Amino acid sequence: MNSVYIIAEAGVNHNGSLDLALQLVQSAADAGANAVKFQTFFAENLVTKDAPRANYQKKNDAQNISQYEMLKRLELRQEDHFKLKAYAEEVGIEFLSTPFGLDELEFLVKRVKVKRLKMSSGEVTNGLLLLEAARTGLPIILSTGMSSIEEISDALGVLAFGYSAKSDAAPSMSAFIQALNSQRGQEMLRQNVTVLHCTTQYPTPVDDVNLRAMSTLAERFGLPVGYSDHTQGILASIAAAANGAFVLEKHFTLDRGMNGPDHAASLEPDELTDLVSSVRCVERMLGAREKGCSVSEGENIKVARKSLVVNKSIKRGAIFRSEHLEAKRPGGGLSPMALWDVLGKPANRDYLQDEQVDAMLIEDVDRCKM
Repeated sequence: MNSVYIIAEAGVNHNGSLDLALQLVQSAADAGANAVKFQTFFAENLVTKDAPRANYQKKNDAQNISQYEMLKRLELRQEDHFKLKAYAEEVGIEFLSTPFGLDELEFLVKRVKVKRLKMSSGEVTNGLLLLEAARTGLPIILSTGMSSIEEISDALGVLAFGYSAKSDAAPSMSAFIQALNSQRGQEMLRQNVTVLHCTTQYPTPVDDVNLRAMSTLAERFGLPVGYSDHTQGILASIAAAANGAFVLEKHFTLDRGMNGPDHAASLEPDELTDLVSSVRCVERMLGAREKGCSVSEGENIKVARKSLVVNKSIKRGAIFRSEHLEAKRPGGGLSPMALWDVLGKPANRDYLQDEQVDAMLIEDVDRCKM
């Protein structure tokens, strides 16, 4: 990834409607995102029948229902996945979906044939799912909301083992640690895994964003990092891009006023477009690490800089002293930094007031060019 890989997270904002999901694909493509991502789950596999909903889910959907009932309404049918992927390819955007179980993982990899996997923050401690995800050999983007550094390290150990161990190797915590610390395991992680900093709260309070954690993840694990943004607005994502994010993920919806758990914390289409264009602008602003005079500012050197000039007339052969010299615009002549090289030298000709001192007076002319 040579530029920030932007994932437009449609998630469950289709409200169970294929038509809305297709519109979300088109909207993500129109905004210029690299990928549009959904969520693949079978409610029966994901949650118990009486599991409660999160507070933000209750706030954004006032119906008195269980998490299971909510998720059942938000499932995408298996056949919908094929239609969405085909349409994504048609409009030129990558189709992604997050698997929430082994059956879902197998479905996405073997039948839908996704090119990469995006693993949810909630699966950081789900070693079996992470192991099977790595064994597919596909690249993985791993969100790390709610996770400690130790939990992330454990998860990466599972992934390192899954990518690098032989098929008959027995999984265990000690085997995961060994894989994580091995040269082969590290190579496979660098080739395949991107770690996303994330705060799992919708919307995320400003004081809980903690973007510096991206640097901590990069330094600790030596992997590409990014940010899964659950804040309101686009500022945090832009800041993450400026802070070195390789991947950005942001929820979006067709209408923030729609009923459903994630709409309120999502961008609308015009905001998603602003996010993508702003991030692309940030990429151009970051430029290279070299410091020098840019092409655009080069034309202003003569206007803004100064040259060494005589401040009173002086005859040929007279010795240049400090009272004879000063710096004045325009530039293009001998740099004022050459003052100390000129002092004590005889004037090579008659000079009138404000005439620039000739460069031939000093030996190291290149050093003193403007």
